[in-house]
Amino acid sequence: MTNSFSALRLAQDQIADLDLQLLKRKLKATQSPCDTKAVVNGRELKAFCSNDYLGLANHPDLIQAIAEGAKIYGVGSGASHLISGHSVAHEILEAKLAAFQKQHIPDARALFFSTGYLTNLTAITAFARLAPQGSISIYSAKLNHASLIDGVRLASAQSNARVSLFDHEEVNTLSELLKADQSDLKMIVTDGVFSMDGDLAPVKKLLELAEQHDALLLVDDAHGFGVLGKQGHGILEQENICSERIVYIGTLGKAAGVSGAFVCAHETLIEWLIQKGRPFIYSTATPPAIAHTLTKSLDIIEGDEGANRRAQLNQLIRIWQDEMHFSQWEKVSSCTAIQPVILGSNANALLAAKLLDEAGYWIPAIRPPTVPIGSARLRITFSANHSEADLRQLITTLKTIEQAAIQKASDE
Repeated sequence: MTNSFSALRLAQDQIADLDLQLLKRKLKATQSPCDTKAVVNGRELKAFCSNDYLGLANHPDLIQAIAEGAKIYGVGSGASHLISGHSVAHEILEAKLAAFQKQHIPDARALFFSTGYLTNLTAITAFARLAPQGSISIYSAKLNHASLIDGVRLASAQSNARVSLFDHEEVNTLSELLKADQSDLKMIVTDGVFSMDGDLAPVKKLLELAEQHDALLLVDDAHGFGVLGKQGHGILEQENICSERIVYIGTLGKAAGVSGAFVCAHETLIEWLIQKGRPFIYSTATPPAIAHTLTKSLDIIEGDEGANRRAQLNQLIRIWQDEMHFSQWEKVSSCTAIQPVILGSNANALLAAKLLDEAGYWIPAIRPPTVPIGSARLRITFSANHSEADLRQLITTLKTIEQAAIQKASDE
């Protein structure tokens, strides 16, 4: 089409530019359940790329639970929570989620959302409206997830909040900024586990600063919930901290194996979200059958099976740390199921991903803007359903592929 309209021309030009920069993304449709093996385009691949850390996404008990939930509640909620979409299944799930954090957040109450993205947008924008316009300061960790970044940006636009970024590995600067801040409301926003590096936020130190300077501490524990802590309750359990000024956000489509997310905080703060959280108010409620299934998932997480699955996951992490050594590629040290390998350029990361695909592995290349320019990587993730033999085969393959990639680069 030669006379295409302006939006189409602009999109075509910019997509072509992304392709030139090796930044164009492509969808792959799986033909199998989420597990350690995936069928993609008719090929079976060994998958080390999902966030199904406990291996629950295809668990028979959860398959049975969602069928049972659909029989009881149907397949849709029909309306937003504040109209007619709030089910007893949601109530039961929220009560159990609050119980998970009761040792860490006094008078805890939980609110269930359809996605983690929606949860972060709701929480950050609604809490930023607690204070008068222009009297709000938000301190956001530099490597936060896009949903936190977008929530902070929206809060800044709506409430004229002042935004400062901080390095989660160097919190002294944050301390100095908080000392000089006279805002009516101060909010520290951080991931619990940083999704592309796999390292943990210093939540104890951040809480100390929040206590010293009367700030709210919002922790998105998307990659820690279900995995961290003796019972899988997350980073607050692992760090053994407690405060009524903590806003805890957890995702239920990763270690919990299903979908959705939640925010847990002091009951008064949750009540504020119900009254003023626009994305919550104006979104159709998640189907009650999903909530019913998640309640079963939580039983597994904090029971003996969950403990065994976390033990298996930790064993895989130990093997990786002990046995995976590269000659040139950079292995990022991580105590979590997220194990990045930094290759630098987009071309290097795409080549490694291609060679892995040819070897029968699904580990996509992660490139900017998801990660900083010059730090394109393989984001390798483990599941409790991976065996030690699976991991050792991957280690052998990666060592071979690194040498092949190095040789190809030198030939060019």
